[in-house]
Amino acid sequence: MKKQVLALSLGLLTISSFAQKKELKEAEKAIKSNDFAGALSTINSVEGLIANADDKYKSKFYFLKGKALSGQKKYTAAADAFNQLLAFEKQSGKNLYSSNVAAIVGVMTQNVSNEAVDLYNNKEDYKGAAEKFYLTYKLSPKDTAFAFNAAVSATQAKDYDAALKYYKELRKIGYTGIETQYVATKKSTGEVENLGSKSQRDLMVKSGEYIKPDVIASEGKSATIVKNIALILKEQGKTDEAIAALAEARKANPKDLNLLLNEADMYIKLKKMDKFGELMSEAIALDPENPTLYYNLGVVNFNQDRVEEAKGYYRKAIELKPDYADAYMNLAVATLDKDKKIVEEMNKNLSNFKKYDELAAQQKQVYKEALPYLEKADSLNRNADSVRTLMSIYEVLEMSDKAKEFRDLYKSMQ
Repeated sequence: MKKQVLALSLGLLTISSFAQKKELKEAEKAIKSNDFAGALSTINSVEGLIANADDKYKSKFYFLKGKALSGQKKYTAAADAFNQLLAFEKQSGKNLYSSNVAAIVGVMTQNVSNEAVDLYNNKEDYKGAAEKFYLTYKLSPKDTAFAFNAAVSATQAKDYDAALKYYKELRKIGYTGIETQYVATKKSTGEVENLGSKSQRDLMVKSGEYIKPDVIASEGKSATIVKNIALILKEQGKTDEAIAALAEARKANPKDLNLLLNEADMYIKLKKMDKFGELMSEAIALDPENPTLYYNLGVVNFNQDRVEEAKGYYRKAIELKPDYADAYMNLAVATLDKDKKIVEEMNKNLSNFKKYDELAAQQKQVYKEALPYLEKADSLNRNADSVRTLMSIYEVLEMSDKAKEFRDLYKSMQ
């Protein structure tokens, strides 16, 4: 009885192997006829039998499955099938089809890459472009720049979850983005151009169109990646995580002003103005001729009741940028800060006419001090607030003609 069972089992295995061989031949024939759907249907029909198949049939199964899926432009699934083939043949030590995979994957990679570029440049479908760029990277993992393109595209599409995933993967694989560029100067324009490869550059120099051949390394993208991770985290409301990411990036790039300013912006959102002020001071040390930095320090100091220090920073901003309307306006506001206490005292001395008149005179003096700054701000950037403020000050200073002019102007702006 045992011999009969064994014979029957052997018979089933023989029939199974024959079926696999027959089905795989049919699938191969269908692929040659570009009947990829038919080929895939046939391949799927024997998938359950592959686990127990001979090595040569397993290899052929994965190879044909990959080809059929590639023919249907199901590139992700095709890549999975080819990766299974490569892994299996590496394990078995038998290179039956692995050597044929590179050319097929190369065509797939080029097709997907072209689709990604078209979606990004021509159709402005950034989400679709991100998916295609990432697929290109998965098809050709050595081409890590495609993963960076995927992250940039996803950010453009505001698909922040995907962008964060791509940027984190770039950090995991140690992507730097530094590339060797073969450059030369074009005679007709005097501009330095990247000519792609050494052979192409040398050919263009030999033609006489270009001179001064050189080799340079492109700027790395490591800091940009960390900064973008932080900015995405900020957009997602994960401010603490964003600050941690930026702080880490700044350790590697302590003189990167952009990183510093982004970190400072985080502290504004957290209302940690002391820390913001510290970072602004660091920023000024890095870029002492930047008027915006002094303006921001003026804002910080004024909000912390250091009015005289604030005025000094606003004046420095104006010195560096004479047409800085906001700095003039804030300098006026800081100058008018004394008015609050004067008005409080005036309200306490409504029946003390002598004291009241003294306070009114002090108020006018403050207004006269602030007036030139307000007028300059208005001349540079007129708006309803500047006109209304000037109207009120002209009235207090009894400058009747000016008060009427700005009253009429204010009405016309409503």
